Amino acid sequence: MVRSMFDTIAPRYDLVNRLMTLGLDQGWRRRTIGMLLLAPTSLVLDLACGTGDFTRELAAAGFRAVGADLSFGMLAASRAGGAPLLEADGAALPFVDGALDGVVSGFALRNFADLAGVLAECGRVLRPGGRLALLEVDSPASPLLRLGHRVWFNAVVPRLGALLSDGAAYRYLPRSVAYLPSRADLLATVTAAGFTDARHHELSGGITQVVTATRTGARPLSAPAVTGL
Repeated sequence: MVRSMFDTIAPRYDLVNRLMTLGLDQGWRRRTIGMLLLAPTSLVLDLACGTGDFTRELAAAGFRAVGADLSFGMLAASRAGGAPLLEADGAALPFVDGALDGVVSGFALRNFADLAGVLAECGRVLRPGGRLALLEVDSPASPLLRLGHRVWFNAVVPRLGALLSDGAAYRYLPRSVAYLPSRADLLATVTAAGFTDARHHELSGGITQVVTATRTGARPLSAPAVTGL
């Protein structure tokens, strides 16, 4: 269902994204990339890359970027430049163990049917010492901001989606927040997947969140290799 939905909304996905976030999503992605704390030229996967916003930002920051998404429609509509793109399931990534220096993902956690399995797969494909940075929606702590956010996200966004793209999809997206685990459970699941130093970061007053973590183990001396490109 999720794959079909994203195939449907791919052609106007970027336009609706900019409107529903008032353009803030681009800054959120840049801040998330900064939290990777990786050296330039590091090899970083944009998991659930969609039309390639994160992939482009990674390349602009000097990283070697690769994107993967379950939706071929999203990949076909991609504006990721020359970055390699793969149609792949997040729970079965086509990379050898320890192939990557970093993994980022934007607004995808609530769409993974097996979140624990996807996080474990991220742990598998990251080298020891590699970094994970997950950008996702959140609920502000401030009652006033939370009320405004709820009205915008649950009432305005579905109407925007229906006007410009697919109404059913943009009714689902706000409801999908219910699939997000609590902050404590999310950090615990990341840790159980083979990560250490799992941390939660609020952005824009809690409208969005970033979870960062480091793959356990020491950094290998050799450069990582990637397959399937």
